[in-house]
Amino acid sequence: MKPADSDCAPARDVTEAAPLERWAELAHSSSIVDGELYSRFEVKRGLRDVSGKGVLAGLTQIGDVVGSAAEGDTYVPIPGELVYRGIEINTLVEGFQTAGRFGFEETCYLILFGELPNAEELAVFERYLATDRILPRHFINDSVLRMPSRDVMNAMSRAVLALYTRDPDPDNTTIPEVLRQSLKLIATFPVLAVYAFQAHANQFLGRSLVIHDPRPDLSTAENILHMLRPDSHFTDLEARVLDLSLVLHAEHGGGNNSSFTAHVVSSSGTDTYATIAASLGSLKGPKHGGANIKMVRMFDDLRTTVSDWDDDEAIEAYLLRVLAREAFDGSGLIYGMGHPVYSVSDPRTIILREYARDLAEMKGLTDEYRLLTKVEELAPGAIGKARKVYKGVSANVDFYSGYIYRMLDIPEELYTPLFAVSRVVGWCAHRIEELSNGGKIIRPAYKSVASRREYLPLDER
Repeated sequence: MKPADSDCAPARDVTEAAPLERWAELAHSSSIVDGELYSRFEVKRGLRDVSGKGVLAGLTQIGDVVGSAAEGDTYVPIPGELVYRGIEINTLVEGFQTAGRFGFEETCYLILFGELPNAEELAVFERYLATDRILPRHFINDSVLRMPSRDVMNAMSRAVLALYTRDPDPDNTTIPEVLRQSLKLIATFPVLAVYAFQAHANQFLGRSLVIHDPRPDLSTAENILHMLRPDSHFTDLEARVLDLSLVLHAEHGGGNNSSFTAHVVSSSGTDTYATIAASLGSLKGPKHGGANIKMVRMFDDLRTTVSDWDDDEAIEAYLLRVLAREAFDGSGLIYGMGHPVYSVSDPRTIILREYARDLAEMKGLTDEYRLLTKVEELAPGAIGKARKVYKGVSANVDFYSGYIYRMLDIPEELYTPLFAVSRVVGWCAHRIEELSNGGKIIRPAYKSVASRREYLPLDER
């Protein structure tokens, strides 16, 4: 055996008492890739180029997210558009709101089946969801209430996987069976989300456990407020604003992280429950569905840091400190600003802004609302001063959705789960689309940039 001080056997500082720290350092340092290599090999990080244009990875008929239009040989930014099955979101919203209807169930039908339902079809669909929403008491007790989680999204993932055990044919990937499973998940997600929060609040916040059964005569939005509030009381405006938020979050094309996850996982041939649990894991991330919580907390920090809410210079100075990682959470991000596709405007933001104003007036929060709009106005300029911007920056849907949830007295722990309650519709539609087209397993290429080296015997290391 060679001596420890041999040139072939460099000494290592291994601390038995705390090996994880050293291992973590090794894992991190050995994972860093030279940033210059991404440019050299023309790798599109995040599957997007510097202009924001995404790498074309698939085709879909479900939803379209438009932020630019062709002008000669180039693309120019335009006001953002969101399209569900060929119908522009503003047209869809105007249609059901003008008629005085809640729109989420109608939107579900459109996204899943590719056409708008007539009155009879909509009524049948609503009754089907109401019936499917009922879960056995023992399942609720065993899979949700008796296993409270510190995070509601994780609790929902666990409950989704538990639903696999109740399915008589869970691994069947034929379209009729996948649709049956999808409808069950869409119907029960509001129940899983609210009950998981109630269990969380009881265990970790010291609140009384209050469980209301869902009511078949209420819409999805109404049921969420009914199950969430101890007295089950809510106003018509509150229910309609929540319904609108569900509609706006239901689908956003196949390229958003959680919907792309549904495509990737479905392409492997796995079951519906594993697929939706994977999408839940994606949506939980603060760069995706968790951004609205961050936005609300950043706004709270701004409210307490800036004393004069009419001082635009003070507000901009705060935003510049955020961008310099000197304020709020040190991330350097102004949450709720910017989007991979939209640059001029996010159509969902424009719609929600109006309802945020109405709720603020109803609840006596007009000063806060005015401060929020000032941040929306000043943030793009601050971002332009702090860093190079390759495309325009505007407020995204998270900028107002979290603020609206707060005015609806919805706990922060439910902000992202409510996103999931809505987006599960898009996930299921994209899963059905992936399976219907019989595509190959999705497997993009990764280029290894590690240098080759020789294996060293154990006594020479």
